[in-house]
Amino acid sequence: MAMLWKFMRVAKYSKTALSPKVKGRGIPTHSRHSSSKSVPSDFPASAPCSNTVELLGKSYPQDDYSNVTEKILSKVGKNLHNRKHHPLWLIKEQVKEHFYKHYLGRRGTPLFSVYDGLSPVVTVQQNFDSLLIPQNHASRRKEDNYYLNREHMLRAHTSAHQWDLIHSGLDAFLAVGDVYRRDTIDNTHYPVFHQMEGVRLFSCHELFSSIKDGEGLQLFEQGHRTAHKQECHTMEAVRLVEFNLKQVLTRLMTHIFGDGLQVRWVDCYFPFTHPSFEMEINFQGEWMEVLGCGVMEQQLVNSAGAQDKIGWAFGLGLERLAMILYDIPDIRLFWSEDERFLKQFIGPHIWHKIKFQPLSRYPPLINDISFWLPSETYSQNDFYDLVRSIGGHLIEKVVLLDEFAHPK
Repeated sequence: MAMLWKFMRVAKYSKTALSPKVKGRGIPTHSRHSSSKSVPSDFPASAPCSNTVELLGKSYPQDDYSNVTEKILSKVGKNLHNRKHHPLWLIKEQVKEHFYKHYLGRRGTPLFSVYDGLSPVVTVQQNFDSLLIPQNHASRRKEDNYYLNREHMLRAHTSAHQWDLIHSGLDAFLAVGDVYRRDTIDNTHYPVFHQMEGVRLFSCHELFSSIKDGEGLQLFEQGHRTAHKQECHTMEAVRLVEFNLKQVLTRLMTHIFGDGLQVRWVDCYFPFTHPSFEMEINFQGEWMEVLGCGVMEQQLVNSAGAQDKIGWAFGLGLERLAMILYDIPDIRLFWSEDERFLKQFIGPHIWHKIKFQPLSRYPPLINDISFWLPSETYSQNDFYDLVRSIGGHLIEKVVLLDEFAHPK
């Protein structure tokens, strides 16, 4: 059997702004990597010493699917989005204030409930099955997720809480939290980041009450699925839900980035919405994707007990917005404990104008590493986890330069 050899280049910084003891910052770069065969990985970068994982006061037995590392476990419970004056907290508070101020219920109280303390440990059913993600979908792979065991995992998206919150009777909510995905190493990717999920459901009366002669309009029909609607939705209902969704999100982004913001919508695919869209904004002359959204799959809504309602959902990344708004060049900086970084975001109010000021300009140190692959079940994310476990925030990027298969 041929042996495969890889040659990797690791860029690290002798002085970095990512800890109070080691100061400086990384240089923004973009990594490239070769494609790899999609096979399950049984080669953990690091594993707890016992047969169970202790997390947030609970014990989870390990099995052949367990692949979460000690480095990742150390991030659970940090909750940067709830840390006052942290840039992720600022983004969360800006979005929350906007929804609280502009969307009120019949009694004048905020229409949207906010949940920012939900446990990041979810079941596979919550993370995938409840969202109608097929069993063979690529997003379920071990090399892309952190599994505690076959039944439990660290959530890969805040969408994992959609079904439970709808099932509890909520019609409008925002869910914020840390999410975990195995990924490449560069200045825009990190295995832990933060998302905000938004959901809004409408009854027939709520959706059509403001429409002239809307008394006879209906939410549902027995039709056919097209590129523009689901088989059970009327075109009138879908158009109104889509209009409301895009209007809400356009107002939100304009509120954050300023008046005159250019917005465009790109059709896309998500298993749990149809039709689905990505929102792009033109910021400082460049088009940037900032969130995904769409009309919720009615099967999901029905299974959660809201059969008489139709709704929309969106998901955005807090790091993405903060990097754009504050001109932060490296995603690792969000984990910095350096006061020179953190003090830059303390202001008189959450809308205070802030532009990140670099802390240092030290050149990178380059290390070239070559090694034989341990087994056919190895994936590149195994190596990335190993690098992160050992090098931590010192490592800015890892680039695959060459690979060689021995003919014997």
